[in-house]
Amino acid sequence: GIFFHAALVRDEPSLRVRPLCSTRRERPPREPDSSTSTFRNTSEDFRMGDAKMSLGLALTENQAPGLKRVIQVDEVFYQGKSAFQENAVVKTTAFGRALFMDKQIQSAELDEFIYHESLVQPALNLHKDPKTVFIGGGGEFATAREVLKHKSVTRCVMVDIDEVACKTCIKELPSWHDGCINDKRLEVVYGDALKYLMECKDNFDVIIMDIADPVEAGPGYKLYTKEFYDHVSKNILNPGGLLVTQSTAADLINADSSFAIIHNTLKSSFDNVFPYRSFIISFGGPWGFNIAWKNDDTLPSNPLDITKSQIDQRIKTRFLDTAKETRFYDGCTHHNLFNLPKHIRKVVSSASQVSTIDNPCFMSYGELQT
Repeated sequence: GIFFHAALVRDEPSLRVRPLCSTRRERPPREPDSSTSTFRNTSEDFRMGDAKMSLGLALTENQAPGLKRVIQVDEVFYQGKSAFQENAVVKTTAFGRALFMDKQIQSAELDEFIYHESLVQPALNLHKDPKTVFIGGGGEFATAREVLKHKSVTRCVMVDIDEVACKTCIKELPSWHDGCINDKRLEVVYGDALKYLMECKDNFDVIIMDIADPVEAGPGYKLYTKEFYDHVSKNILNPGGLLVTQSTAADLINADSSFAIIHNTLKSSFDNVFPYRSFIISFGGPWGFNIAWKNDDTLPSNPLDITKSQIDQRIKTRFLDTAKETRFYDGCTHHNLFNLPKHIRKVVSSASQVSTIDNPCFMSYGELQT
């Protein structure tokens, strides 16, 4: 979501920590150069390893000639490592509290509701009567929060590989889970989502993939391949079921590198596939999603066949009485999500690659220019 390579730089030029690659919004590491972004410490009391500290960190992004973006970090609440990645929870000036993994922003207090409602609510409201839901990834528990607003859901299985990161989010990002961790319908498994689904004997009404971008340095790309989608469509989804996946950056620079290819790959496994996006400022721009299902009489032929008033009515009748109202998603927003602008529709329709294990799609953000 942040379209740059970042390094953590102290006033002393000898200390540089480059990000690894295993998170939702990421790119492979490379050596810093004149076009890379930097965290610069301007505070005298910055101490690595402190649980909580006051900082003067500014992350500068070179997006294009003459265009830069700076993220100011005011305070660090948590900083640590798991077996998979570096995790940090910080307070930013612009976005409020935010989760960083391997120095890349993953979720921010200001707009996490936009990402998570966009990912979850269209699928749950298009399904006739969702009872069983699988979440791949979702470590902040906000995806589960949105799923469990629906009173029809009887079982929600969340599989995330990083137990340390998940437990950090529970403690440091309480508004993200908003108490859903105590819901008896939620089952949390700390393990590999791909392995779980390939070995799974259960079926689900909705599968939500809240996972890492497909990058060459990590194994997550397999969750974007035809082999995986074929398995899900034939063996895991119940009749009338839907799959939705986060689908990387959907802006004019990046949409053709994976957003469009993910869409085209899904088309090789499902009868109906629809791309959509929402603007998430903490990610730096429009973020993409794809939703897919096989032909079934209980599902529409197009997400836009459901009227705005029908979506609003479904939210009203399907949510638990105790569930908090959505802040972003409603009938009007539903139609806005799926009405992509002409230039993005053209990019999506022109994609020809189908991502496979032998010929995978890898995320490739547009190169920065100086």
